Amino acid sequence: MPAPVLELNGARLSRLLRAGIHRLLADREHLNRINVFPVPDGDTGTNMALTMGAVLASLRRAADEHAGTTLTRAADAALDGARGNSGAILAQFLLGMGDSAASHAALSTKQFAIAVTTGATYARDSLSDPREGTVLTVITDFAAETARLAATGLHDFLTLFSQALGKARASLQLTAQQLEELRAARVVDAGAQGFVDLLEGMTAHLHWDVDAEPAEPAVQSADSEVSVGETHDLSHRFCTECTITNTNIDRRKLRERMAALGSSLVLAGTTRKSKVHIHVNDPAEVFRIANEFGEVTAQKADDMQRQQQAAHDRQRRVAVVTDSVADIPEDLLDSLGIHVVPLRIQFGEQSYLDKVGLSPEEFLAELVRNPKHPQTSQPPAGDFRRQYEFLASHFEGVVSIHVTGKVSGTCNAALSAAQRVQKSSSIAVVDSFNASIGQGLLAIYAGELAAQGWDSKQIVSALRKMIPLTRTYALVGSMDYAVRGGRVKPAVKTIASALRLSPVLATHVDGRVAPAGMLFGRRHRRDKLVRFITSRLDKGRSYRIGIGHANAEAEAQRLLEELRRAHPLVESSFVIPVGSALSVHGGPGTLVVGVQPSPRSLIGHLRLPLPDRTPIQVIRRSFIY
Repeated sequence: MPAPVLELNGARLSRLLRAGIHRLLADREHLNRINVFPVPDGDTGTNMALTMGAVLASLRRAADEHAGTTLTRAADAALDGARGNSGAILAQFLLGMGDSAASHAALSTKQFAIAVTTGATYARDSLSDPREGTVLTVITDFAAETARLAATGLHDFLTLFSQALGKARASLQLTAQQLEELRAARVVDAGAQGFVDLLEGMTAHLHWDVDAEPAEPAVQSADSEVSVGETHDLSHRFCTECTITNTNIDRRKLRERMAALGSSLVLAGTTRKSKVHIHVNDPAEVFRIANEFGEVTAQKADDMQRQQQAAHDRQRRVAVVTDSVADIPEDLLDSLGIHVVPLRIQFGEQSYLDKVGLSPEEFLAELVRNPKHPQTSQPPAGDFRRQYEFLASHFEGVVSIHVTGKVSGTCNAALSAAQRVQKSSSIAVVDSFNASIGQGLLAIYAGELAAQGWDSKQIVSALRKMIPLTRTYALVGSMDYAVRGGRVKPAVKTIASALRLSPVLATHVDGRVAPAGMLFGRRHRRDKLVRFITSRLDKGRSYRIGIGHANAEAEAQRLLEELRRAHPLVESSFVIPVGSALSVHGGPGTLVVGVQPSPRSLIGHLRLPLPDRTPIQVIRRSFIY
């Protein structure tokens, strides 16, 4: 029988937390599958794993014998890594524990109970609308039981944890009856189950050896018979989060402003650093208000409608991901279930999520108005990892298609993230060697193949053939913006203006985006562009055509009509506003054309599987990596 444990110092707390996190990480897929509240989008396990994974990484980096310091470090890491409702609540719980125990080098059972009770209070106070039958209820019941046991004079942590865990388990089972959504699905609350997982791992390690390093977890298979609840219409579509940093954040006013925007508001953190989690329809408004209270970082807006569709999709074996450089009509994104990871746009000190915090039309207005030329940057690897973790728990494979690596590090960031995902072998990261409309056409093609039930290897093989056949052409509205951004030297613009030359940019088969030719004269530029493009098409082949425009819809529609007249074999077409990736260099009036052979015209040409010996997630040659 293990000897009594009468105190927990920093090293012991670190080991217990790590053991508990291991248990939680091993159960993430099961948590995703039973996630029905507040939205059945199947991501609670992923969000809790990412939140507590940040704590795990922080605790692994350095050991500290001081209990208060260890809890404070854990709370800071949780706050920075917090994802989703349950993740933000856990972060606030740890913050309360850390604040309570800050001055204690080691904790007695009484001091531990006070810390847990403080954490439970912090967690409840972080919610604008606390609901019973959730992780909040189980945290509260666990805290009450630890306080009751400590008040009896119990000094042994082994007994304290064992008995308090029993209370938490009983509380967990009651959640299945406390919320209608859980009753209908006949499951317990996923966030509450995750918290009990954490406690079970900590308790098991206490009984094994509190002074030994915890063993790495073995991943448990999810029960295939358990599934999330029924899909339903969402009153608020985007799960939106950001971190606000300032010297003295007015959290009361911040809560009031945010509460009016949507639902499921969680405000975690302190007056120096606050984490906002809320469900809204307009993420841009969340970020705008947050910016009034301090510096805004770590913005994200997950599309819960698309996540919900993915969690309930039993037809597709493969999920398709791309980045926001790809220009794709919204109806095709929805119908094909394509997931988009946004790039960042920086206007001076103000940061936006591409196409989420700033629409293409808003971007152009700011481009014209703001004297500071914007900078675009690739998404952090963590954004890709969060998406991959979620999708890998619901699909056999993930095919992630990105802007050419010759102009952006986005594909490398995606590859780095994929290699850190638990199911990394199921993720194929593909360099599109393209951008904008062309990249979008490739993602659409992959989405169609996924909808037909193709597996990852088949889709990647088909893409490998289609990539060099898909081209993008751009006619800039004005070279002034390319000069402002440093892409074009002023002397080049001067010469082009004097000679009345309009360069046509194009994607090349090696992934470069560079001039492919010149249009001479300022008159009839649209007609000349049509001749330029159609001269590069196979006259006997049908094509898909996409047109992107920067505040030039009428001109784009006329361009499409003329392309159809010049090359009648057009299988499908669309016209949409073009994103920031190209319009940042061309400004208003820019026109972008993407062309791709109709897959029907290539029957028998694209069905060549990759050799089985080639791991698709690390292909670096030819057109894919």
